[in-house]
Amino acid sequence: MTTQDYQLLIITVISILFLIFLITSKLKFHPLLALLLTAVFVGFTSGLGIDKIVESIETGAGSTLGETGVTIALGAMLGKILSDSGASDKIASSILQNASYKKLPWMMALAAFIIGIPMFFEVGLIMLLPLIFTISKKLENDNNIKGSAYVAIGVPVIAALATMHGMVPPHPGPLISVNQFDANIGLTMILGIICAIPTIIIAGPLYGKFITPRLSVKPNQDLLNQYTNDNDEDNSQTVSTFLAFSTILVPVIMMLLHAIAGIFFGEKTLQYKIFEFLGSPIIAMFIGVLYAIIVLGYLKNRDTQKIRDALGSSLKPIAGIMLIIAGGGAFGQVLEDSGVGTAIVHLADNFSLSALLMGWVVAALLSISTGSATVGIVGATNLLYPLIQADPSINKELLTIAIGSGSLFFNYVNHGGFWLVKESFGMSMGETFKTITIVQSIVGICGLVMVLLLNAVIGLF
Repeated sequence: MTTQDYQLLIITVISILFLIFLITSKLKFHPLLALLLTAVFVGFTSGLGIDKIVESIETGAGSTLGETGVTIALGAMLGKILSDSGASDKIASSILQNASYKKLPWMMALAAFIIGIPMFFEVGLIMLLPLIFTISKKLENDNNIKGSAYVAIGVPVIAALATMHGMVPPHPGPLISVNQFDANIGLTMILGIICAIPTIIIAGPLYGKFITPRLSVKPNQDLLNQYTNDNDEDNSQTVSTFLAFSTILVPVIMMLLHAIAGIFFGEKTLQYKIFEFLGSPIIAMFIGVLYAIIVLGYLKNRDTQKIRDALGSSLKPIAGIMLIIAGGGAFGQVLEDSGVGTAIVHLADNFSLSALLMGWVVAALLSISTGSATVGIVGATNLLYPLIQADPSINKELLTIAIGSGSLFFNYVNHGGFWLVKESFGMSMGETFKTITIVQSIVGICGLVMVLLLNAVIGLF
């Protein structure tokens, strides 16, 4: 550790405290402005040049929007179609008919577990928001819950999506480690799912049951109106259960087929490239929206101008969310370019830890400091790669899962997912911390515990 490393770590801590102060104090800064101001502060105090600060902000904001912005917009359109057509009501009614209130969080966790196999966290959450809001609103209207119905239903979804995103291939993060370590992808998936199930249960339904009575979260009314059907006409009666479920599953199936194709076809084959194209988040969501327009709009003889107006209006409530996520990307990029990641690696080198624990710690520290789980995974993978070569006894599959679970730990203000949850559910900073930050911290710790237990069990044979 050098003097500069310590300075960068201190700057990181101060910048996060400064960001929280701007948003929660009497100044009441808009999150986008607070994120940009904090990014500039980090840039100047860490010694980045003026040109580099601007470049980092533009790169971070642009890459974040490029990865998630269009997908989120398409998800908002799909959610609006599901709401206006009555499809989300049909899905919610089907679930409510077959489950008591106590079972609903478990069923939503299961749904998110399945949907989360091929989907990024942000994409999966946007896909499930109409369902989360519709079911939560029905629970709220029936007075069947103490506390926030949106937290009761949302927390299990967040836990399942986050767990699958970081710990189970074919998500890009775990795949990075699988490819670098030359691990067995099939075995990694099996072990990842074994680790994921108890993790989701603890961080999802169980923690959700604990925190729900303590929060009174309710999303912004404009967003609620977009994702729930308040029309006098009960359109759900005109939508079949099959059509309702197929609409939300089309993008999921396309992404899942892409994941399966990666197992059976080589990356350079034509078959894989076709599935890769169709299963990319943007294309899968785009086709999902087109499918929804056709089966829930045109084939139902709905007014095409109203469909167009509805799609346009769906973007208004989420415009601010996308810009705030971009601000989070800018802040994270400035932290990364300032050298915080290198300082974190130097800090980790000072501790003598097992490979599994070292991988988890480095991934966690890098993810926390840079605001990117992918950066955490890439950094930890590169750092641990020489150990894999030197010690073949290290379980490569479990190390992949350990790194992935570490990258999920303590999702906070420089993560795009933090702001997506905050703005989607209309939470305060404290409420967001008690939900996604604590949930993902539980996921990270439980994932590590499961990895260490499995490693001990495997070591017995």
